[in-house]
Amino acid sequence: MKDLVSIIVPVYNAEKFLDDTINTVLDQTYTNWELILVNDCSTDNSVKVIKKYKDKRIKLINNKINSKAAISRNNGIKEAKGRYICFLDADDKWDKEKLERQIKFMKEKDCAFSYHSYEFSNELCIPTGKKVIAKEILKYKESLKNNIISTITVMFDMNKITKENIYMPNYNYVEDTATWWRILRKGYNAYGIPDIFSYYRRIPNSNSSNKIRTQKSLWNLYRKDESLGVFSSLYFLGLKNINAIKRRL
Repeated sequence: MKDLVSIIVPVYNAEKFLDDTINTVLDQTYTNWELILVNDCSTDNSVKVIKKYKDKRIKLINNKINSKAAISRNNGIKEAKGRYICFLDADDKWDKEKLERQIKFMKEKDCAFSYHSYEFSNELCIPTGKKVIAKEILKYKESLKNNIISTITVMFDMNKITKENIYMPNYNYVEDTATWWRILRKGYNAYGIPDIFSYYRRIPNSNSSNKIRTQKSLWNLYRKDESLGVFSSLYFLGLKNINAIKRRL
């Protein structure tokens, strides 16, 4: 456990879920971690919830202005001191062996970028049985039509990749997808673990549930960031949507 893991969590009005999220880290079998909670100008009791935890591994950063998830994660990345960096959202949970087993996997594969399978859960974080299974190796072209990487499943080895590569663009809804595609486009592969270590909480009216805005953001991502033509963009967006529907059936 000599290698420090930096866990970055953007927090905005998440007091309802923060105890579950913090405790899912405290319960990890791998204990050499720092939990960096980035408060994005919450107006509820999120900060009060965080401050009641006296563990020195738990660190609070306060954004000066409301900056959304991408900038919050980037502020956390700047402060991260770990060899490994991973992300957790303020309303999601991990299996207690997630860190231990993912680090072991990355050392065995000698890889810079890994992710794992996850399961959807309801608002109470009760698993629904709907699972997304990671592929053994996910490359750039495949990810354009079936991006199955969830932010709460990724881990980076900072001995093999730089912080500049993992900073997220300040986009709404698809900043994580844009980041994975940029990294994969540079020649890195994402190595997948088939085991489920994360539970993705589905909350009505959350950002990720706004399908129309997400579609517009993805279209712009294909056209501008990936420099794809109209027909290629339609092709990949269509395949991505079909695969997304299949995952929810």
